[in-house]
Amino acid sequence: MKLKPLYDRVVVKTVEAEETTKGGIILTASAKEKPQVAEVIAVGDGNPHDGSKEAVAVKVKVGDKVIVSKYAGTEVKIDGEELTIVNMGDILAIVE
Repeated sequence: MKLKPLYDRVVVKTVEAEETTKGGIILTASAKEKPQVAEVIAVGDGNPHDGSKEAVAVKVKVGDKVIVSKYAGTEVKIDGEELTIVNMGDILAIVE
């Protein structure tokens, strides 16, 4: 199934967090924080959904690595893959 976000929404897939620290300590599942780095899977067209004529500038493209707000978005499972749909405003930075 293909997922096409609407308006200024972006579909991202979180990048798995490291399971060991730099010092070699292995983290348990409860000690890990929700990862904030994600890969952009799909991007909406930026058209407004509030009736205004001005489109929202979508600044990311498919394949970009981004940092998203910690608890942003709606989590969905498509074809066994866990994805998150976020608003463009919930993307804080592009990782280069």
